[in-house]
Amino acid sequence: MSAAETTPVLVGVGTFNQRIEDPTVALEPIELMQRALTRAGEDAEAPGLLSQADSIWVPRGFWNYPDPGRWLAESLGASGVRTHVSEIGVLQSTLLGRAACEIASGSSRIVLITGGEAKYRSLRASITGTEATFMSLPEIPADETLRPENDVLHPLEIKRGAVLPVRQYAMIENALRAEEGLSLADHRDEVARLWSAMSEVAARNPNAWDQNAVSADLIRNPSERNPMLAFPYTKFHNSQWNVDQAAGLILCSAQTAQRAGVPESKWIYPWVNTESNHMVNFTERAHPDKCPGFAIAGHKAFEYIESDPSQVAHREIYSCFPSAVRMQLRELGIDPNQQLTETGGMRFAGGPLNNFVLQATVRMAQTLRQNPGQLGLVTAVSGVLTKQGVMVYSAESPNHPFSHQDVTSEVERISPKVPLTEGLQGEAEVVAYTVTYKEEQPDQAILLCQNDAGERTLALSSNRDLMEAMTQEEFCGRVVQVAGSDVP
Repeated sequence: MSAAETTPVLVGVGTFNQRIEDPTVALEPIELMQRALTRAGEDAEAPGLLSQADSIWVPRGFWNYPDPGRWLAESLGASGVRTHVSEIGVLQSTLLGRAACEIASGSSRIVLITGGEAKYRSLRASITGTEATFMSLPEIPADETLRPENDVLHPLEIKRGAVLPVRQYAMIENALRAEEGLSLADHRDEVARLWSAMSEVAARNPNAWDQNAVSADLIRNPSERNPMLAFPYTKFHNSQWNVDQAAGLILCSAQTAQRAGVPESKWIYPWVNTESNHMVNFTERAHPDKCPGFAIAGHKAFEYIESDPSQVAHREIYSCFPSAVRMQLRELGIDPNQQLTETGGMRFAGGPLNNFVLQATVRMAQTLRQNPGQLGLVTAVSGVLTKQGVMVYSAESPNHPFSHQDVTSEVERISPKVPLTEGLQGEAEVVAYTVTYKEEQPDQAILLCQNDAGERTLALSSNRDLMEAMTQEEFCGRVVQVAGSDVP
């Protein structure tokens, strides 16, 4: 087959949302995925593609289906399908890159990708005292399971209570602010502005979970509705994963799309997909205010397509927390005053666990169809900025073959690591920190500290005066006394 015949194209996209108060009648995740894929087939104007699929990829969510792809294939009338599951800790962009490579190599003709979550259904079950049941599937694994190479969390992070993503991302946020030289007040204003702008986009997205525009003041300042969780993050800064959302994508070769009668106006071309899978826990990164994975992945992607971020008209910057967005803007060289999302971001459009990138790709495809000739950028994150993915799409055919590049080895070479130690004593400099809250009051400070000998630890403090100062003054770079696990 010629290169043109095996050129991968995204031809069908669909999402499915539900917001049902009674969890006993609400659909479960796998049913949401089936509905999303059905809509993708309708979107392509070729629903028969679903029953002809030869490969299906599903990223793991909160659910425990052993092989959801098998049930989905059977429900869609597809037989002989190769099924794949990617566990949490694998970039969602990896699935998109692998699928496009399968098509480009000729090993697959039609690939389905879907992910879904019904966390709102589970929340409603908890509130109403009912049960949100899940169907029982055969305990047979998928044909292939992708797993992360290492643990996402360091044992000391778990021991010191720095487990929740909001706490680690808040620590990155404070380190990033200190490196930029912003005052605490100006920094909080900027972060709130970014998130308010995203809410305005969500208000225009018919598939967004929360379609209410929210002011920067409401996001910035803690209140009964918007409590502080981990300084400087309030509830509104957090990804919203209590959603019932699914997305479905259909990729195939250009030749298959033509034969199936998919209108070319529906075709979206993946131009390039770059990723770094180098795993270093946040607390062991020599420079937690930097993310070389995004710098290299972005450079390689735009170098390959002979373009640069300024030529991108549409962006979906992965937005679990503000520090993730702000780090990407710095490393990729993107103007923070541009529109950074087509969905409205993970707080407002919805952040279903481990499949938001699929939601983002659906929205990006819809946008690019309306703007032929323009480029769209979709980024991906796994862990706590642990892995990084960069993807560029267009409704226009590229002048080069699709490329899926892994830059892990290059990132590893320029990513120094500082191992954590548990028993540090004496003076140490604060590298990053946050203050956690309980019942709207400061509860505990978490400090990442490093001494002159290069030894680093996580320490805690319950000193009220210290916690208050840490929310009013810059503490990154300060020298504190560490006594094992404590900062008195």
